[in-house]
Amino acid sequence: RSSWLLLAPLLTPPVPVITAPPCSLCPEGAHRFQWIRNLVPEFGISSSHVKVLSSPTEFYELLKVQIKAAKQRVVMASLYLGTGLLEQELVYCLEETLEKSLQAKGSPDLRVSILLDYTRGSRGRKNSRTMLIPLLQRFPEQVRVSLFHTPNLRGLLRLLIPERFNETIGLQHIKVYLFDDNVILSGANLSDLYFTNRQDRYVLLRDSPEIADFFTELVDAIGDVSLQLQQDDTVQMMEGMVHPYQGDKVAYCKIANQRVMEVINSARTRQELLHAKTFHSSQPGSSLLSQQDSQASGSLKPEPDTWIYPLIQMKPFGIQIDEMVTETLLTEAERDARIFLTTGYFNLTQAYMDLILGTRAEYRILLASPEVNGFFGAKGVAGAIPAAYVYIEHQFYSEVCYLQQQERVQLQEYSRAGWTFHAKGLWLYLAGSDLPCLTLIGSPNFGYRSVHRDLEAQVAIVTENKALQQQLHQEQEQLYLCSGVVSASTFEQPNRYVKLWVKLVTPLIKNFF
Repeated sequence: RSSWLLLAPLLTPPVPVITAPPCSLCPEGAHRFQWIRNLVPEFGISSSHVKVLSSPTEFYELLKVQIKAAKQRVVMASLYLGTGLLEQELVYCLEETLEKSLQAKGSPDLRVSILLDYTRGSRGRKNSRTMLIPLLQRFPEQVRVSLFHTPNLRGLLRLLIPERFNETIGLQHIKVYLFDDNVILSGANLSDLYFTNRQDRYVLLRDSPEIADFFTELVDAIGDVSLQLQQDDTVQMMEGMVHPYQGDKVAYCKIANQRVMEVINSARTRQELLHAKTFHSSQPGSSLLSQQDSQASGSLKPEPDTWIYPLIQMKPFGIQIDEMVTETLLTEAERDARIFLTTGYFNLTQAYMDLILGTRAEYRILLASPEVNGFFGAKGVAGAIPAAYVYIEHQFYSEVCYLQQQERVQLQEYSRAGWTFHAKGLWLYLAGSDLPCLTLIGSPNFGYRSVHRDLEAQVAIVTENKALQQQLHQEQEQLYLCSGVVSASTFEQPNRYVKLWVKLVTPLIKNFF
C-alpha cells in the first residue's frame, strides 16, 4: 500500500516489538482505568493542579510567562520552532531568563533543553537551527539543542528524497513544554500559526514535580540518541552513541529502546514505591508520630482525585504503549458510553477503524473540513492533501452507512473562517454520565504515521473531580460547537470533488501523511 521508493528504509528486519501484560478492566481500586499502570507510571495528583487552556493566544502567553519564571529547568520538545517574530520573542524570553540565571550568585542553576526534529528543523536557509544557535553560542554550558533523525531515512533514500518530502519517513512529533515543575502537554508546535489562529488543545499540570521529572528524563533519553546542534550549525552525536542513519540501524534502535524503556520502567517503579508508602502510612495501624511529623513539615498532600498516565508510542524503537492503551479503551467502552474523538488529519489506522465500527459505544468523530486543513492552499503536490483526506473520509463514511451505523458513529467537520484545525485527542463519557472521566491529550493523530512512523507522546488524564470533568466537557463542547454533521450531501458539494489521480494515488501514499 506504499510507494516502492518510500518503502526502501522499511525493508530491513523490524525491531522486536515490546509486549506488555494483557489489559483488562480492574474491578477494584480508585477507578476502572488502573490497569494502565501495568504499562506506565501512574501519577496521582489533585485536580486543582490541572488547567485546561482553550486558545492559541492563551497558550503563547503562558509559554512566555513560564519561561520568564523558570529557575531550574526549561524543557521543550516540539516538531520545530518557527522563524517569525512571535517565535523570536520566545527566544528572547529564553535569553533573558538565562542571562538572569548567569548573573545570579554562584554557578547558574538554569538548564535549557530543546528537542526538535532534524528534517523539519533544518528546512530552508532560515530555520529552527539558525533561531537557536545564538543561545548555544552565548550559553554553551546551559543550553542543549537535540535534533532527532529517524533511523528509517538513510542511504540512497536520504540522498534522493528532497526537502519536505523527507519528513514523510518519520519525525520527532512529541509536544511537551516544561518549566521547573509545571508541564504543558499539547499537540501544538512552536510556530506563529499555533500562537494565533490554529486551533489545538493544551493542558497545564501545575506543581507536579514527579510528572516534570518523567518528561525531563524522556526528552533527555531521546536527546541522547539524537544529533546535537553545535555553535557553528554542524551536528554531531554524543560520544560512543550509534549514529541514526550512518550506523547500524538495529543496534541504534535497540539502544534507543533501552534508553526510553529505562525511563518508563524506573518512573513506574518509583511511583509504585511511593504509592505503597502512601498507602501504608494512611492505614489505621501506621505511626501517628510520623503522620504528625509530615503534617508539621507541610509535606502531607491531599488525596489524589486525578491520575496522569504518560502514553509513549515509538514504533521505530518497538515501543507501542499508546497504541495498546488506545485500542483497549476503544475495545472496553461499554454500550451507551460516548467517545468524542478528534484529529486534525483524519486517517485512522485499520485497527482503530475496525474497533470503532465493531464495538458498542457511541462515537462522535471531529475532523477538519478541507478549508481548515493545515495543507489547504499549499503549493505543488501538498495542495492535493486536503482532497486525499476528503477521499479517506468519504470511504469511511460509506463504510459506516453500509454497516448501518450512522446513529452510533457520527462524523463532524470543524469549520471556522480564517482558522486551521489541529486538535487531537479523546474524551470518554461512561454510560449514564454527562461528564467525561477520561481524556487523551498530546501529539498523536490516531493515524498510520502516529502509530508506525513518528515519535509520539500523550497523557491519559483520569479524574473523579466534577469541576475538572466540567472543564474537559466545556473544552470538548467548545470544539464541537464549530462543526457540522457529515451526511451524504456533504460529499456532493463542489469543494468535495476529488480528482481521479488523487483517488488513485491516495492508497499508495496514505501511510505517509
